[in-house]
Amino acid sequence: MRAIESGISVVIPVYNSEQCLETLCIRLQRVLHSLTRNSEIILVNDASRDGSWLKICALARSHSDILGLDLRKNFGQDSAIMAGLRYARGRFIIIMDDDLQHDPEDIPKLVARLENGADVCYGRFARKRQTWFKNAGSWFNDKVANVILKKPKGIYLSPFKGMHREIAREISRYTGPYPYIDGLLFRVTSRIDQVDVAHHARYAGKGNFTLRKSIRVWTRLATNFSITPLRIATVLGFLTSLCGFTLAVVYIVRYIIGMKGPEGWASLMVVVLCIGGVQMVSLGIVGEYVGRLFLHNSKHPQFAVRQIVGKAPSRKSMDDEG
Repeated sequence: MRAIESGISVVIPVYNSEQCLETLCIRLQRVLHSLTRNSEIILVNDASRDGSWLKICALARSHSDILGLDLRKNFGQDSAIMAGLRYARGRFIIIMDDDLQHDPEDIPKLVARLENGADVCYGRFARKRQTWFKNAGSWFNDKVANVILKKPKGIYLSPFKGMHREIAREISRYTGPYPYIDGLLFRVTSRIDQVDVAHHARYAGKGNFTLRKSIRVWTRLATNFSITPLRIATVLGFLTSLCGFTLAVVYIVRYIIGMKGPEGWASLMVVVLCIGGVQMVSLGIVGEYVGRLFLHNSKHPQFAVRQIVGKAPSRKSMDDEG
């Protein structure tokens, strides 16, 4: 592939991946240097508990194309990516994980699609080397995205993706406390493509995926980009009311025709529990929306950078450029 004069930025959120970082950067540099003379690797430390930040500092001080950002606390993967995007300067920006499950040698495939007209290109994994639990969570979030984001069913929302800098600039305008990168991308463009890439076992250490994180992703997706959960709560309310009305008619008819049974404690409890359950779910959904609105209006920070290490730590972010 011809050299890309305007450069490529690779943004990587880092959490407890000290053992992976050096090998990851070596492989990335090999690939990037074959594509362009202007490239950078942005490592965003999301309050790792191991020595990841010390490793990032060492790499940034010995390699002029590595920039390290240290967040003040654990803000989450998407917030860490948003921090990296605001400092990325390449014409094309690649987002990938820190554990070498995403192959740096596949970056040229993403860049080629971006050069050919796509605003965003996802890496699609033919085979994923991860636990069934994580696969199940990915499958569920993908199905939810089909409904809420109106995502084409053939597009897989992969964490390994590339985009034009203009797209990164647009989604960086979002200042809410709970960003969801894929949802923001579908808000600003429909020129989305994908390409088959490899998926490998984690290079070292343990994965950080948990049920709690999967639920957080689903919640951000469901409540930040759609009112569908509110509509579902409304439908459930109508259905429950209909069931209650039907039961009322049945018991009145039974009473009129003389089918008097024991006092209706059981049926009463069933109705109360059903209605109460739907009410609690509905209140929870409404509360989630209200809570997010409160945090957004109270200017809850999306992220906070504690320290920057690298060749040009004083350069401006996209926000400063306007």
